[in-house]
Amino acid sequence: MGAEWDCVVVGGGAAGLSAALVLGRARRRTLMIDADAQSNRAASVIGGLLGYDQRPPAEFYEAGRRELKAYPSVQYRPGEVLDGTRTVDGLGLRLDDGHRVAARRVLLATGMQYCPPDLPGLAELWGTTVFQCPFCHGWEMRDKRLAALANGEEAVHAALMLRGWSDDVVAVTDGPADLDPHQRRLLQDAGVAVDERRLVGVVGSAGKLTELTFAEGPPLPRDGLLVEAPLQQRSPLAEKLGASCTSGPLSPDAIRVDELFRTDSPEVFAAGDVCTEHPHVAGAIAAGSNAAMIVVQSLLADDVGLPYPPS
Repeated sequence: MGAEWDCVVVGGGAAGLSAALVLGRARRRTLMIDADAQSNRAASVIGGLLGYDQRPPAEFYEAGRRELKAYPSVQYRPGEVLDGTRTVDGLGLRLDDGHRVAARRVLLATGMQYCPPDLPGLAELWGTTVFQCPFCHGWEMRDKRLAALANGEEAVHAALMLRGWSDDVVAVTDGPADLDPHQRRLLQDAGVAVDERRLVGVVGSAGKLTELTFAEGPPLPRDGLLVEAPLQQRSPLAEKLGASCTSGPLSPDAIRVDELFRTDSPEVFAAGDVCTEHPHVAGAIAAGSNAAMIVVQSLLADDVGLPYPPS
């Protein structure tokens, strides 16, 4: 029996919705499987997305799902893919409800899981006044008392980035600062203080950060905290389908793709945060759209001999 779907899109975030829309408009039998676990749902608004700036993430995803309904070849299914295998017809996927589906192509758009520091009080403030992207949250934090939790070169970069949004910035190094004289001078010249005490927790009130607490000395009143939050794969599905992962500055296991969004497995593509070193919603939308166009061309190569890969 042939494959049930031309393409299964795993993940209903920005990249997945964008890909499914392009596939639907190309009249390809497309199944989207969405675990509804987008990382930016912790944020109150999406910052910097043209057409949806400062609007809730849930509103954006609902609008995307609504648009897909115009295309009869696209089916949306809530759920999670637990396993994947190669079959004689292409690829087979097992869902959390026990259902199995077959596909000629799979496009992985599951996004990534952020791993912020494990500090008391941080989880309750994550995505609002504790954040990892100044471009996403800087406007909301403008002119407030801010801190950057990092050390070494990362502390210099993070603190100086925040200076674009506030004049009151402190670099919190969580212990002795690994800064050379030039780096200290850069921070000093920008009016950035350095706090080298051991950080032990963050305190909030009404869902907003109010202060940072240390192993010794008084707390530091702050309204916003920029932290490093490495990205991590949500599941081993990519490797089960023959795709490999690579380590980079932001993630130890981003899916490796070429310039055409192809993984090491010819029938498996990936787009969005799951394979990028610069995660943001606008980039994921573009990646999903471009990846879907390549998927369509790969299918046409099989069906009618269209030259592939495209030049």
